[in-house]
Amino acid sequence: MPLHHELDKKLSKIYEPRATINDVFKGYDITFRTNENGEPVVLFFGKRRPDGKIVGERFTRTIKRELGSLTVKHSHWDNQGKIMNA
Repeated sequence: MPLHHELDKKLSKIYEPRATINDVFKGYDITFRTNENGEPVVLFFGKRRPDGKIVGERFTRTIKRELGSLTVKHSHWDNQGKIMNA
């Protein structure tokens, strides 16, 4: 299942490198982590528990770059399944 186009647009932006960012998208809680270039690469999507963890789904991003540069040639998000941390 692909990500909602508005969420994909939000996750295509550049953020602070190696950061964890908490946000809300269309009534759902999201947390994403960025890589050394500030690109989101891990997404947690669902409802936040009182301890701050999210129960829902986890996605990871695969990024393919132009040869010899940091320019993104292609990227896609893969659903890694449900997360229900006890």
